[in-house]
Amino acid sequence: MEFTARQIADFLKGEVVGDENVTVSDFSKIEHGKKGTLSFLSNPKYTPYLYETEASVVLVNADFVPEQEVKATLIKVADSYKALGTLLTLVEMNMPKPTGIHPLAFISESATVGKDVYVGAFAYIGDKSKIGDGAKIYPNTYIGDGVIIGAGTTLYAGVRIYNYCQIGDNCMLHAGAVIGADGFGFVPEQDGTWTKLPQIGNVKIEDNVEIGANTTIDRSTMGSTLVKRGVKIDNLVHLAHNVEVGENTAIAAQCGVAGSAKIGRNCILAGQVGVVGHSTIADRTIFGAQAGCAGNVRKEGQTLIGSPAMDAIKFRRMVAVEHQLPELYQQINCMQKEIEELKNKLNN
Repeated sequence: MEFTARQIADFLKGEVVGDENVTVSDFSKIEHGKKGTLSFLSNPKYTPYLYETEASVVLVNADFVPEQEVKATLIKVADSYKALGTLLTLVEMNMPKPTGIHPLAFISESATVGKDVYVGAFAYIGDKSKIGDGAKIYPNTYIGDGVIIGAGTTLYAGVRIYNYCQIGDNCMLHAGAVIGADGFGFVPEQDGTWTKLPQIGNVKIEDNVEIGANTTIDRSTMGSTLVKRGVKIDNLVHLAHNVEVGENTAIAAQCGVAGSAKIGRNCILAGQVGVVGHSTIADRTIFGAQAGCAGNVRKEGQTLIGSPAMDAIKFRRMVAVEHQLPELYQQINCMQKEIEELKNKLNN
């Protein structure tokens, strides 16, 4: 479908600068813009592309003032990135959705399946499991016994949900995610071997949570590993047994959170962050990429970098000094030699 700049601006409650009748039917990155597409400018470092792009319409922030002529029609909105998300969501909602239950799917006779549910080929739904209205279970998905899947939740191909785990409403689990595998619980014996400690708990995921591809969340030893509402987890993340993640926290790829750690609300863990077991992280904590959290973080709202993680300003000062260490080492050696020479002179 084609839409004019005016139609898009009216939908977004934005302001048109340029030809309001120009039409678009697709999206493009601003650096690869093509005629008939809509793009956006959010990060200032991409501003030079605005003056070169062939995109017909570009979303920009309301306070943006071009420094030279722009060929594209601009639509000024309060937040161009958020406005783009609104448009993409609208497009995604109007895309065809799979429906019905495939004849090659297996659903236990004791399972309960709600209205308007999609179940793909070779999906497995175990005994006494409950699937909420409008859920989508893509092919080759495994749902064990006693599992609860909330209304409107999507499980993409190859997701594995172990017995008695619970997924809330309107969640999205991407391909290969594993929810409820055993926690890493072993007892060392005197002869050097390990005895497995049974993991009899489960995983509870609240509403509006998104979990990336090949992410694993382990079941608890007892009780529940808990991911609270609104949490967003990237691909290739591991949450160990009995971990708790607070509301609206975001965790980027390749992070690892060890057993029984508790992460607060509205935290951000950038890529490859590691959190030690049994630690407690205060609300609104931000960990920079590859930070290593070796203990509790009690003060809210801190930004921490490095390993062990420390205040970002202190870390940057330390890095600046590290670059001078070779010169400082030479200066110290010279000073030591001078001191020895002075001592010899005084002794003589």
